[in-house]
Amino acid sequence: MNRSRLALPAVLAAAALVIAGCGGSSNADAVGADGTVDLSKVTLVVGDQKGGSEALLTAAGELDDVTYDVQWKPFTSGPPLLDAVASGAVDVGGVGNTPPLFAIDQDKKLKVVQASKQGAQGDAIVVPKGSDVTSVADLEGKKVAVAKGSSANYHLLAQLKTAGLTLDDIDPVWLQPAEGLAAFTGGHVDAWSIWDPFTSQAEVANGAKVLVTGDGVVNGLAFQVASDDALDDPATEAAVSDYLQRLARAQAWANSHRSEWAKAWAKETGLPADVTESAIGRRTYQPIPVADAVPSEQDMWDAFVAQGQLSRDVSLADYFDDRYDDAVLAAAKGAGA
Repeated sequence: MNRSRLALPAVLAAAALVIAGCGGSSNADAVGADGTVDLSKVTLVVGDQKGGSEALLTAAGELDDVTYDVQWKPFTSGPPLLDAVASGAVDVGGVGNTPPLFAIDQDKKLKVVQASKQGAQGDAIVVPKGSDVTSVADLEGKKVAVAKGSSANYHLLAQLKTAGLTLDDIDPVWLQPAEGLAAFTGGHVDAWSIWDPFTSQAEVANGAKVLVTGDGVVNGLAFQVASDDALDDPATEAAVSDYLQRLARAQAWANSHRSEWAKAWAKETGLPADVTESAIGRRTYQPIPVADAVPSEQDMWDAFVAQGQLSRDVSLADYFDDRYDDAVLAAAKGAGA
């Protein structure tokens, strides 16, 4: 099985490649003549977002005994991260439920290799304190900040549909999260479609009001996505397998150590503890077989096509690769997930 694509402005794609640095790893010398892999000779380049996998793995102690070299590359959101994955600058990275779809639409060379339900209460459309906007219908004609191709993009689309509106009925302002926060706090937009920890940051630090959450509206899925090049390289592929198992154990740890995880997340990101506690309080990690994600993602795909944001017919199952399912689900179960 397989997965997702993304259409981004050229400047964003270029920025992603600059951030990614010199590129993904070439690990040919880690494979012996008999085909065995020496992980100590492997470098794995991992794309990450604010307070993401690196912070979680560190807090759970899952990086303490890694035998290969992990190089972390930070990104502001999923779309530029997947640009870097598709270019080969990053081997694997974590994103929300929407960036893979835009990447697939561009026929980028990547696969979804791990899926987890994380809930959608932290996916929200927020409005400033004192705003006269009290329903999604009130957003008609309003400026709404949102990162194009992100999970917040689909959440906004879905909420508008429930109110009988489309993107054409509002004034979408396409901004990455940091820019969106600045526009929101500066009073330059009327609402902001975003995800945690930014939702909690807007609520706790800026007094924002949550208009709606994604609970019951969006699928609450998150993914790990790997490049085709990484999956075709035996050494890198082996490192990806180990990495995903560590991540599954770390997520299980987070479910049962919320306070410790909130403190570690605050330390890693510089966010106030009450912000991270709020975000973590409404998130639970539940790994699932990647195939189980396909039906709801196909529904999302169809919605984006109807809106004109995606352009082609595809079989999403071709972009979901289940080679790691057994190992990842076993790791999560063994750790208590």
